[in-house]
This record gives sequence, C-alpha cells and structure tokens, in this order.
Amino acid sequence: MPGVFVLLWSTGFIGAKLGLPYIEPMTFLGIRFLIVAAVLLALSYFMKAPWPRSWAATGHIVIAGLGIHALYLGGVFASIDQGVPAGVSALIVCLQPLLTAIAAGPFLGEHITPRQWLGFVLGVLGVALVVSNKLALGVGSPLGMGLSVLGLLGITGGTLYQKRFCADMDLRTGSIVQYISAGAVIWFFALLFESGEVVWSGELLIALGWLTLVMSIGAVFLLLMLIRRGAAARVASLFYMVPPSTALIAFFLFDETLDPMALAGMAVAVFGVALINLKA
Repeated sequence: MPGVFVLLWSTGFIGAKLGLPYIEPMTFLGIRFLIVAAVLLALSYFMKAPWPRSWAATGHIVIAGLGIHALYLGGVFASIDQGVPAGVSALIVCLQPLLTAIAAGPFLGEHITPRQWLGFVLGVLGVALVVSNKLALGVGSPLGMGLSVLGLLGITGGTLYQKRFCADMDLRTGSIVQYISAGAVIWFFALLFESGEVVWSGELLIALGWLTLVMSIGAVFLLLMLIRRGAAARVASLFYMVPPSTALIAFFLFDETLDPMALAGMAVAVFGVALINLKA
C-alpha cells in the first residue's frame, strides 16, 4: 500500500503539468471536484455508506478537507501554472514530514528527538538550495514557489487535523463532504480570478480522468487509510519518496531536468526527511 501511494501521489504533479496548458488551475480543480463528488455520491448511495453523525463531526471533516484539498491542491496547481517545475513543487511539498514531525509534538503528543531536529534543518536547507537555484536560472517565480509553500501548509495541517479529529470518518461520505466544501472555495476563486475558458484536448481529458478517478479517489483514499492506521509522522514520511519519483517521470514526459546544484539540494532534503523516521 505505501509503495502504491507514493507512485500514485507522484503522478498528481504530472497530471497538473499535463492539463494546465489547456485550462486555468482553479477551473481545473473545480471540475475535478464536481466529478469526484458525483462519483462518490453514487457509490455511497449504492453501498449505503453512513454519513457523519453530528454537525460537529461534519465541521471537523470540512476543516480537514479544506487543508488537504483546497489549500494543498489549489496551491500546487497554481504554482505549476506559474511556471514552477513539477519536480520542484513536489520537493517543496516534501517538507511535509518535517513540519508534521514538529507539529505532531504539541498537537498529537509525539516526541521530537535531536535527530529529527537535524533532519528538519537539512530538509529546509535542501529545499532552499533547489528553490534558490531555480529562481537564479529564471525558472518559476517567488509567487509560484510561495504557492507551493501554501500547498505544503495545507496538506500538513489537513492531515494532522484529520488524524486527530476525523479518525472515525467514513471514507466515502466523508470525502464527499470534503470535496464539496473544498470545491465551493475553489469555485469562488475560479469565478473571481479566472475566465473559465477551457480548451478541450486529449491531454486535458487524460489528465482530468486520471486525477479524478485515480488521484482523488484512489490515492486520497490510500492517504486517509494510512493516516488512520499509522502515526502521523510515519505516514508523512512517505512523501519524501515523491520528489525523486515525480522528477523522474517529469524528465521522461516533459524533459524537465535538474542540474547538479538542484540534484544536490534534493539529496540533502531527502536525507533530512529520512532522518526523522529512522529507528533509534
């Protein structure tokens, strides 16, 4: 299950890169969320899935969903639309295990060791090397990098909140609540800042189909199952494998390359994240 999750999650960045030349980012996500919610609604109806038992439980599910779906995906899609390479966006989001390890202390009562603090410093240093290198080469922009950071904060906060307050959530109906609430926020920004123009193409249909069925249902369900079964920091550690996987796929599909400085930064970041989860 963890290996499948890493592979599927890596393709999310690739799908965004494939579809965004033909559609604006928030419109892309808004359509995606509508389709996912409709599919899950039909699935939940036929399977007689239970809905949240109270308004309080529903509120917790909504808050987690806004972080995992609206902030995370909105930030990443807008970042890639701003010219940030898919592999670099994935690397910035790779800091999630580091932030999770720090936040899990006060939020979930998990202990942070000196080795984990060292991993945090190395992870930040590695990402800083890659980001500064790309900016110096004129690839991406400070705004685009900042949007990936926004996505990082969203997925970190969302998964921690999900672990603490939504442990008993039914994945089918709970995901419907999350996609509808996140979709409302995404559509608000789409109507406010985007034209709504869509150039339908084979690439866009492939990206939309893959991100809707495989990512939004398959990969997200795997993530929520892993959160439910494991410690937050351990689950988050899977994300350190995403940047190399994404960079490799992006190299073959889009000819995205990383120069020696960027590769060194990625290696430092991956090593820093790995330190967090090594057994004592």
